[in-house]
Amino acid sequence: MDELIARIAQAAGLSPEIAEKSIGEILLFLQTEAPKEAVTRLLENLPGGAELVARLAAEADAGGGGGSDGLFGILGGGGLMGLAGKLTGLGLGMNEMQIVGRELFAAGREKVGEDLMGEIAGSIPGLSQFV
Repeated sequence: MDELIARIAQAAGLSPEIAEKSIGEILLFLQTEAPKEAVTRLLENLPGGAELVARLAAEADAGGGGGSDGLFGILGGGGLMGLAGKLTGLGLGMNEMQIVGRELFAAGREKVGEDLMGEIAGSIPGLSQFV
């Protein structure tokens, strides 16, 4: 995961901490919105991915700021708008969101292949503009 965090931080011009949180929010989003089996396979093959998602989910459950925090979480917003709200809350603009998404999906393609990542991206309307 450290290599992926560094890769995304450099590409998007983010601190490693913000890059890690951004990756985690996207993976957590995919876990709830995309086909379960496909995301499970991705997380199993993305070193540290499952652990990062579990940590964010635990923080959200404990009210510690991970997962569903922010205005969109309070208002019950979900889907891509909810994810965009969470990433905006981390300080990302649209350009950084696209870079993070593209780099994360590129890393996914390297680990599990184009077909699986295509299945994940294709299952969420509008996601293709970010990956």
